[in-house]
Amino acid sequence: MKTITTTKDLAAFCAEAAKCSYVTVDTEFLRERTYYSKLCLVQLAYRDDGAEDAVLLDPLADDLSLEPLYDLFRDAGVVKVFHAARQDLEIFYVDVGVIPEPLFDTQVAAMVCGFGEQVGYETLVRKIAKADLDKSSRFTDWSRRPLTDAQKKYALADVTHLRDIYEYLSDRLGKSGRKKWVAEEMAVLKDPATYQANPDDAWKRVKTRTTSGKFLAIVRELARFRETYAQERNIPRNRVYKDDALVELASTKPQTEQDLGRSRLLLREARKGDIAQGILTSIKTGLAVKPEDMPKPDNDRAKLQVNPALADLLRVLLKAKTENEGVAQKLIANSADLDALAAGERDVPALKGWRREVFGNDALLLCEGQVALAVKGQKVVTVAL
Repeated sequence: MKTITTTKDLAAFCAEAAKCSYVTVDTEFLRERTYYSKLCLVQLAYRDDGAEDAVLLDPLADDLSLEPLYDLFRDAGVVKVFHAARQDLEIFYVDVGVIPEPLFDTQVAAMVCGFGEQVGYETLVRKIAKADLDKSSRFTDWSRRPLTDAQKKYALADVTHLRDIYEYLSDRLGKSGRKKWVAEEMAVLKDPATYQANPDDAWKRVKTRTTSGKFLAIVRELARFRETYAQERNIPRNRVYKDDALVELASTKPQTEQDLGRSRLLLREARKGDIAQGILTSIKTGLAVKPEDMPKPDNDRAKLQVNPALADLLRVLLKAKTENEGVAQKLIANSADLDALAAGERDVPALKGWRREVFGNDALLLCEGQVALAVKGQKVVTVAL
């Protein structure tokens, strides 16, 4: 089990990997005590004319720069293969603004190939590579050195079996003509906006039961301050204050540190100092927002006049189509999308790209009363009216 700790050795490995059609990639990281993930290990593997190589990169080593790896990520001639890539890609994007291209996510590909919803790596290893994984090192501290042999074995398995999984899925997609489906799904993962946490939008993640504009204006300011504070100090946002405390503050609107001391949910550290002043300033700013500038909740879906019978028919159609095509249902549409269709909405993902071909066109015909559903043998089919 080779571990690379110098830039020279990494450059040599990447030069060999660049001669191959693809390279498999995985990472180990910590995020429990930081806002941004701390990269602790990178695993790489390739296969070239039967020859194989797999290594671990130690980004915590003093003599290692990851620039040769980033050059490989920029190499358009080598497919970069990940499983459930989003968190891995976020690390590299935040570090140097690099998003590997071209990109292949085996979790997405497996959903397209009918392996179920958000299928796990272990399941694909068992079903495709016909192997078992030792997951005993899954929750270890990857920042501690030296790494144990068990940790190294566990980490390498995340990229060695990935070679077989990628080759199997790629071949299956090629035969079914569905490579373009996966390519469309990769667009979201390759979009830098996917990895940018804008403090101005942080309030949208806070769940509240109140839709008052003034209340939401305070929530927006408190969430913005918390996000900015956490980013600048690289600490988890919940270490500043949790969502329930934020909602409590927006409701009680404390004006002084003494008022903050009466909070039931606010962390002790947040009742004084910089955080306390940030809270009080945020509340003051939120209270001063003009009515026309107050945030407005997205009530459009709540106001939809959903035809429940039609929504049920769309669910039957979706199940029939996905079973026939061998693709995961949630990859095409979720319950909210189906309800929106049944309410007359047309700006939904199910009516775009490959989803429209598989489901959307018939869904529209069903909504417009141009087709009906019927049972033919063991299948549900559409019948023109």
